[in-house]
Order: sequence, then structure tokens, then C-alpha cells
Amino acid sequence: MDAGIATLLLFGTFVVFLSLGLPIVFALGGVAMAFTLFLWGPGALYLIASSAYGTMDNFLLTAVPLFIFMGYILQTSGIADDFYDLMYSWMGPVRGGLAMGTIVICTVFAAMAGISGAATVTMGVIALPAMLRRNYNKSIALGSIVAGGALGILIPPSLMMIVYGAMSGVSVGKLFMGGILPGLLLSGLFISYIAIRCLIQKELGPPLPVEERADWRKKLVSLKAVILPVLIILMVLGTIYKGVATPTEAAGMGAFGSLIAALVNRKLTWSTLKASTVGSLRTSAMCLWLVISAYCFCSIYSGSGAKDLVLETLTGLPVNRYVVMVAIQCMLIILGMFLDPMGIIMIATPIFLPVITALGFDPLWFGILFTMNLEMAYLTPPLGFNLFYLKGVTPPSITMADIYRSVTPFVLLQALGLAIVVIYPQIAMWIPSHMLLAK
Repeated sequence: MDAGIATLLLFGTFVVFLSLGLPIVFALGGVAMAFTLFLWGPGALYLIASSAYGTMDNFLLTAVPLFIFMGYILQTSGIADDFYDLMYSWMGPVRGGLAMGTIVICTVFAAMAGISGAATVTMGVIALPAMLRRNYNKSIALGSIVAGGALGILIPPSLMMIVYGAMSGVSVGKLFMGGILPGLLLSGLFISYIAIRCLIQKELGPPLPVEERADWRKKLVSLKAVILPVLIILMVLGTIYKGVATPTEAAGMGAFGSLIAALVNRKLTWSTLKASTVGSLRTSAMCLWLVISAYCFCSIYSGSGAKDLVLETLTGLPVNRYVVMVAIQCMLIILGMFLDPMGIIMIATPIFLPVITALGFDPLWFGILFTMNLEMAYLTPPLGFNLFYLKGVTPPSITMADIYRSVTPFVLLQALGLAIVVIYPQIAMWIPSHMLLAK
């Protein structure tokens, strides 16, 4: 079959399946099965089983359930409560301090857990009522939680980076390290925006009344809240940076550290352990089925000639290579409005990675830009996951329209951060260039 016709049929069928409301895993897997039968006959179906087995045999993917389990345990460990008390004591007297403190907590939480929903839901329960009681502007309060929670996609450990690394062959350890400075950049942009806006419009984030402010003794005592987060971060990211552990080994240490943290805070109960284990099983199974279906789809994509056609078309355009890179980023932003981020990785990585490699771009740098785009997808309406995570824990007076309005400035800040990393690649590449890799 002609490569052009095969490409149109392949992606056309996939779009039809999605428009019918099929989950991405069934759309990807269904297209793979259908085209295998159509192109090579029933005898080729063993390739599907072979792809599935080869995917599950990838040691790197063992880190996925471990980091998910770590996130579930940390969500109930009490660390976020203690950390919020710390921020409440130190930043409460500052205009917009509770919203800025929420961003800081989400940044730290992101460096401990590789999932976005944990920080969003936890801060929605802890921080949102506190801000609303103190007459914070609704948009500032909601936006800080949604945007801060999304930092877990970019700041390592990140499940998205693990999957991208597994599909692209890029070192997950280097991806983790590459996400640190861009993540801190976005966190700094969010905090700066809140600080400047609350300085100009003082009613948006009023400081705590004098009678509610903590004395120095309480402030100093609250500093103990940083001990457990710092230890867990060092266990995970420190060991990867120094080459002591692989990402999978670091995930095991992080999971163990989260159990210790819950035990220290007296939150490690049988019901918590059971709920975290069952939740981890469900989420991990969903992620791994997506990976399996994507690998099957990639095999058909390459075998049908579609990969070569797309590569030749995009690399043959008579434009500067950065124009192609910017166009790819814009396409990813649009995809992020309608598809879940995990699905975008599965669909876009085999299509765009060969293109950017042929154009001479570093796939590690592209992986960081890709992850920043996926973080944006968690905020962009109509289907941004964090919008619905937060809606699930807000009072009835908060509408979905309120949440949609609150994210607009933060999405623009994320786009600004993405542009900065495109212009200055060393923001993403500096730390990976100095790290050691575990043998």
C-alpha cells in the first residue's frame, strides 16, 4: 500500500475511534489490531503479543507503580499539613503569602511524588478553605492550587518522563535532572505573578490579621516540617544525580521513604495502606496498558511506511528548523486541550521524535519541552485534568467556570516559561551535563 494512503488511513481511523468516545488505549490498540490484519493477515497477530511482552519486560517501567504508590502514601502522610502550617506561619503576614506558600508547597510536593493529582487534591482540601476564609480573591486561590499542582508533571520524579524515556531511549535520570531548573523557573514565575498582582491590587490577597500571626517560637518550631521532605528528595533525586541509583532503584527508596514519613506522622494505618495499594494498582494498570497499546501502534506506524513519510515531509519543509520546532510545540498545546497527557506521549513521541532528531535537536531537550507542554495540558480547558481534580474537592459555591477563569494567567505564564526554555536550552541541559549515571 502507498505510504501516503496508509498514513491517512492510520490516523483517520484513529481519529474516528476517538470521536466515537473510545478510550485512547482501545483506540490505539484497535487501530494496531485492525491494520495488522489488513496489511499482513492473521498470521502477523503474534507481533501484537510480542510487542506487549517486550514492553512489560522493560525494567525502567518498574518505577511507574513505585512512584505512584509513593504519591498515594505521601498524600495521606501528613507532610502537606505540617508544611502548610510552616508556610502559614512564615508567609501569612505577606500580601498573597498563602497563595505563594501554596506554590512553594506544591513545588516541594512535586519533588517527592511523580503525579499531579496528589498535590492538587491535598492543597484543595487544606489551602483553599484557609484562603477563602481570609477573603482571598477566588481566582488567585484557585489558580495557585491548580497551577502549583501541575508542577508534579515537570519537577522530578515524573511519570511522564519515565514513559517518554522508555519510548525514546533517552536517559530517564537525565530527564529528571533536566526538569529541575525549568520547574523552578515556572514556580518562580507563578510566585512573582501572585506577589506583583497582590502588591498592585491589595484586596486580592490580604495579609493575616496581627492577632493570627505566629510568634517567633512557633515559627522556629514549624521548621521541623522541612526535615522529612528534604530527606525524601535526597533519597530520590540526590541518589540519581550522584549516580548511586537508577531511577527504578530510587523509586523503590522513595516508596520506602514515604512509608517511613507516614509512620513518623502516625498516619500509616491498615486502611491507608490498603487504599494506597489498590489505588496504585489501578493507576499503574491504566498507565501500562496505555504503554502496551502505544508500542503496538508504533510498530504498525513504522511498518506501514507512515513514519518515513511524516519524517520526509516535515524535515523537507523549506523553513528554519526552529520554525518546525515551534510548530510542533503549538500542535502539542492544541492536543493538550482535548487529550490526556499520557495519551499525547504515546501518540506524539513516535511521530515527532524522529523529526527533531533529524533536524539536529537534542532529544533530551525536546523531552523537557514536551513535558512542559504536558504540564500545560493539565490546566488548559476544556479537559485539563487538574481542573476536575480541584472541582472534586471544592465547595458547591465554586463553579467550573470559576476554575476555568482562574487558570488563564497561569497558562500564559507556562507558555512564557516554555518560550524561555526554547530560547535558552541550557536551562534544561545544564544539570544533566554535570550528573553521573548509575551503572
